[in-house]
Amino acid sequence: MLRPWNEKDAKWLYFYARNPNVGPMAGWNPHQSREESLYIIQTVFSKKETYAITFKGKPIGCITLYVHPDGNYYWGDGNGEIGYWIGEQFWGQGITVEASKIILKHGFEDLKLKTIYATYQKQNKRSKRVLEKLGFKYYDEVEKLDVNYRSFKEIAMYLKGEDYL
Repeated sequence: MLRPWNEKDAKWLYFYARNPNVGPMAGWNPHQSREESLYIIQTVFSKKETYAITFKGKPIGCITLYVHPDGNYYWGDGNGEIGYWIGEQFWGQGITVEASKIILKHGFEDLKLKTIYATYQKQNKRSKRVLEKLGFKYYDEVEKLDVNYRSFKEIAMYLKGEDYL
């Protein structure tokens, strides 16, 4: 279900990431070309703990476990942050929840993280539901700038390792 990204995945990444219903909810613009998707694989998706979410062997989304200094926020030493997106065709099928369970287990058991945080745009009810199914609890409301430097509100949630294990 999870594996590292490779350059051959650029066509699949572009197929899903060009959808205007996907990127903006995750804080990025829809991809404009296969070359842009390849560049994202070579740079952003080549970071540690970043995996393709796969279905029948093909990448359909992405999940990352950020540990400082990576991530959108600094949550303190010994903590991490999860981020994910999945192609619109796969929304509502439980795939993101299952992928998240794998990455959470890895974070708590292998990386020995104490707490894992996640954020979602206030209007993104699907992402909120994924986090609730995983046992995340409300933490705070934070303000963030998107890639176009527009301000928006995110809800931060957290899951403690002792509550997960």
